[in-house]
Amino acid sequence: MLFLLLTACVSLAQGPLPSAPTAASAAEDFSTASLSGSQLHPDLPELIESTKEPGYTREWITLQWRPGDPIYLYVVRPTRVQKPPAVIYLYGFPSETDVYRDDDWCERVTAGGYAAVGFVPALTGHRYHDRSVKEWFVSELQESLAKSAHDVQMVLNYLAARGDVDMDRVGILGEGAGGTIALMAASVDSRIKAVDLLNPWGDWPVWMARSKVIPEEERANYVKPEFLGKLAAFDPVSLMSASKTPHIRLIQTNDDSPSTPEEAKRKMEAVLPAAAEGHRFASHPEFDRSAASDERISNWLKTQLKAARSR
Repeated sequence: MLFLLLTACVSLAQGPLPSAPTAASAAEDFSTASLSGSQLHPDLPELIESTKEPGYTREWITLQWRPGDPIYLYVVRPTRVQKPPAVIYLYGFPSETDVYRDDDWCERVTAGGYAAVGFVPALTGHRYHDRSVKEWFVSELQESLAKSAHDVQMVLNYLAARGDVDMDRVGILGEGAGGTIALMAASVDSRIKAVDLLNPWGDWPVWMARSKVIPEEERANYVKPEFLGKLAAFDPVSLMSASKTPHIRLIQTNDDSPSTPEEAKRKMEAVLPAAAEGHRFASHPEFDRSAASDERISNWLKTQLKAARSR
């Protein structure tokens, strides 16, 4: 078990950001969400910082399996729970790791005895560097989505090797492009038992033609058949209709329509599996206030994972 060996060798040093690990050359297939066609070999994980609070312990860890692409992973575990269920939090483009260092957020997501794991997608935050100014998350969307879905699976491998979370009860919460990535990862990794989606990007022909995320001067590049063809397998419209993930919830808000057009929202709602939940709200604040949000966005996932223990 390579990851077990790696985890045993984690450095306990604290201090400044580490130099980039020396990841071996990685062969990666961006045409699929699955890792089966890729060869990603992890370097030794490095613990950068560990913070102990009364209710939780937060670790900031550097993982790397591609040259020049260190991933800052945050693992927040509740105290006095030996192997808690875990929720991966994946916010979309653009996002930073700041939320994972917020004490209120850490207290909230670990409440009830749950671990929280977070990182940012490819070509986002600290992972966007050494690129032409013309290359960004959407212009390289196949790469951005595929890399990030692969990362979710590699992170799950790392968590399994640690041995301190319940790998039979893992869920993922994705927002925006993070929701798309969550569906992609769940479609190829049965370890993910529940998926919570907040305003996922999808229905690529419509999204590329109308989303305000895209600058008008670039739009013509993204509606071409060759560009859309590379994304077809990563569309939530097809992923949700074929999903075998036990629990899925789709939350969409009307105030997000500049990002994801109304037509695309309706298409995703139409293909939800029969057992899935779908909710629509006028605005994100309305969702936050609603009974469907259970007061806290993460509570739905916690409920699904708690139920998994009793089966």
